Amino acid sequence: MTKQAVELVEGYRTGALSPVEATQDALAAIERYDAQVNAFVLVDAEGALAAAKESEARWRSGQPLGPGDGVPTSIKDALWTQGWPTLRGSTLIDAAQPWDEDAPCVARLRETGAVILGKTTTPEYSWKGVTDSSEYGVTGNPWDPARTSGGSSGGSATAVGLGMGAWSVGTDGGGSVRIPAAFTGTVALKPTHGLVPLYPPSAFGTLSHAGPMTRTVRDNAALLDIISGFDPRDWSAMPTPARSFLDGLDDGVAGLRIAYSRNLGFVANDPEVDALVQAAVAKLADAGAQVTEVDPGFADPIEAFDVLWCTGAAKLLAAHGDAVGDRVDPGLRRTAGAAYTAADYLKAIDVRAELGRAMGVFHQQYDVLVTPTLPLTAFPVGQDVPDNWHSPEWTSWTPYTYPFNLTQQPALSVPCGLTSRGLPVGLQIVGARHADALVLRVGQAYQAITDWHLRTPATSR
Repeated sequence: MTKQAVELVEGYRTGALSPVEATQDALAAIERYDAQVNAFVLVDAEGALAAAKESEARWRSGQPLGPGDGVPTSIKDALWTQGWPTLRGSTLIDAAQPWDEDAPCVARLRETGAVILGKTTTPEYSWKGVTDSSEYGVTGNPWDPARTSGGSSGGSATAVGLGMGAWSVGTDGGGSVRIPAAFTGTVALKPTHGLVPLYPPSAFGTLSHAGPMTRTVRDNAALLDIISGFDPRDWSAMPTPARSFLDGLDDGVAGLRIAYSRNLGFVANDPEVDALVQAAVAKLADAGAQVTEVDPGFADPIEAFDVLWCTGAAKLLAAHGDAVGDRVDPGLRRTAGAAYTAADYLKAIDVRAELGRAMGVFHQQYDVLVTPTLPLTAFPVGQDVPDNWHSPEWTSWTPYTYPFNLTQQPALSVPCGLTSRGLPVGLQIVGARHADALVLRVGQAYQAITDWHLRTPATSR
């Protein structure tokens, strides 16, 4: 298994490991696997090796820039990167324009000395739950390249899952880091909104979050330390955390009040997903958690989410005027064409506020809520929904993820098993707003007593 980022940094500190060798290993993995899975849209091998050499010199002189110095990293092609185009899977964006600014999380990574390998695939404007676009093609799953990686941060999840860099940063407007984490057997956190600043702002408004994508919860906490914190360009940015998310990570779950909802009261799961998630919850109970099977008590908020999502898509495409035509994903064009009024929008805001209130009250009684991350496993690439599905909409198979974009709560996906067909299943851990450290702590407690995060796909063997 590829070394964790925290292991790399400790190895750099002692001199047992080299940033140059780690970067060479990551580039070799890209060379070996990317033709099969299409995780990257841009790789800068020369720049990465030059950055790695600079990092190695800093470690040898005892002057690293920060806790991510020398860690091979990728960035979803939805986040600005100085000197590289951010095309977002679309032909509508001019690659030749100046690219002279980093998104906040990218800036923080550069400041810590991370080695940025390149940029990862996304569907057009990150609009759906799988990763394919007319600009860059389809992205496959590490466990079976003929199956989807999920999306919209599918390139990042696949890259991490195959050791093409130790960690990545994705975005999540309706599940877009958690969906691919569940499908690829990796770890991803949608943080409390504003903890990781976003700039430029997403067309999908405050539904959208940026979050860390890793192989382990410990790496996730370490990356969150780096990319969280105030940035003046994001009007909703929270203050820089006073403590590291690694502090207390190993405190376990003894005595914690965990609510387990097997279906939120309105979802139908694949039986193998049901069984693996129930087994994971039993592990948490065995570790000392007080587990109660209970639904949080809200109805499916899909109508409110659709209003906010579709109006965001309409705003996004309207900025391009007549240039859009047939140049965008037909599903995105359909989504943007949904007709909603200002009254519809305000009603959706009211539903969102009530859902946030309800979950705030729920977390007075329960420390975290655990659910499946998804009700199913990865389906074939090149399609937005599973075969013979009842709906053309990606939200129809992601009912556990988008509610918590509405509420802006932290939600973590960790791998909790493999089906009989060898496909990963994810466990979602949801906390109250600002309880990111607690969510990570529960995920770490689960990983401390299981080894699903250590399993590697046959593709990488």
